[in-house]
Amino acid sequence: MLECGMLERDRRTLQRRSAVLCKQLVVDEMLVQLLQADDILTENMAEDIMAKKTSVQRSWQLLLLLPKRGPRAFSLFCAALQETEQQHLCELLTQSPEKDGKETHKERLSDSSFPHPTQEVIAAKRARTHESMEFSLDADSPINTPVLPCTPDFYLSRCQQSYRMSSSPRGFALVISNVTFDPCAAAELDTRKGGEVDDEVLRKVFTELDYMVTVHRDLTAQDMRSCIVNFCQRPDHRTVDSCVVCVLSHGVEGAVYGTDGQLLQLDWMFEAFDNSHCPLLQNKPKMFFVQACRGDEMDCGVEQIDGPTRTYSPSCEQRDAGREGQGDAASRQRGDMGRPRIKLPQRSDMICGFASLKGQTISTAAMRNTKRGSWFIQEINATLRLHARDTHLADILVQVNGRIKEREGYAPGTAHHRCKEMSEFTSSLCKDLYLFPKYQP
Repeated sequence: MLECGMLERDRRTLQRRSAVLCKQLVVDEMLVQLLQADDILTENMAEDIMAKKTSVQRSWQLLLLLPKRGPRAFSLFCAALQETEQQHLCELLTQSPEKDGKETHKERLSDSSFPHPTQEVIAAKRARTHESMEFSLDADSPINTPVLPCTPDFYLSRCQQSYRMSSSPRGFALVISNVTFDPCAAAELDTRKGGEVDDEVLRKVFTELDYMVTVHRDLTAQDMRSCIVNFCQRPDHRTVDSCVVCVLSHGVEGAVYGTDGQLLQLDWMFEAFDNSHCPLLQNKPKMFFVQACRGDEMDCGVEQIDGPTRTYSPSCEQRDAGREGQGDAASRQRGDMGRPRIKLPQRSDMICGFASLKGQTISTAAMRNTKRGSWFIQEINATLRLHARDTHLADILVQVNGRIKEREGYAPGTAHHRCKEMSEFTSSLCKDLYLFPKYQP
């Protein structure tokens, strides 16, 4: 029946813009969920869309369904585009006919059957203005790309000079994600919308990298300490080659918040994994990823001066709070016959990626997309999936820094518009750290 279909003018608009939509539209779980919530898509329709293997196929399936989903489908689709930060496509669909320009001959021909792949018009690539940079980077992020496997030849060429990484599982991964905070004890800490996306992204990528992942959400500071201590003391660390710890929360310089508004000092966490407190992980790489602000000052960026590009390192280091062992440390350094053992530094073989900078005069905020999660976790995920096969972790974090450097916030009319972020990492690794994904010697 006609009342069950889309209005003719809206159907023609979708029809006219189908080529651009198929090329630029990001059909992800959030967009589909919004359309489901508005009763534009049924559960079966949503499953059919998300089952498609490529972005273009998902977009095409959605565009086939929309014209049949009632007169509200067009306006609610536009609203969903705005909610998922694809406002440029919403503007494309809602602009006036005068601005739209003349239809091409191919577009007129396509009116008779909507949509059909053979009639797709290849639109000119949309210019990447500063305002659209965030959209473009999000659309390009290969979040769903499977982790690419390491080849046997690459493993054989690197395994001798890098950390041993052949156990299965490679190690254990702990993810602590604080999303919702106690409104009584921590009234000043807002819900971290998008935080639940981050911990799921980390769970998936490290599972694919052959880690046994445990996710804990919404812990108080004391519960975070207990969780970390229990993780450090796992006896099965003896049988694996590495470990991963991810902490996602609100934060300040040197600490992160529990859901009760109390702080967990990061130096305490690093100390828990040092060679004295966690002997089963001695000489094994320990990876940390901290998604939290290290201050409340927003990085508004500076204009680049014309001429040769000059980029300076932030020259920031994570303060080393390791202390010499106390108590019976001396007795542990000697064998049964009194032979002196090889001594290790108090803290070594660690690498930690931070979402934002720590410096002498500025501590900056970390940016988080409420629908897709934080910038830092997005880039960690994408870079690991594409490059862990042949890139050691320090270089992966350099690539993450480069991608974060290029990003800009998109929130016209707010202080966050065109805001910047800069991630960094610190390392006491003593060898190259390759994860050798999906390869078992």
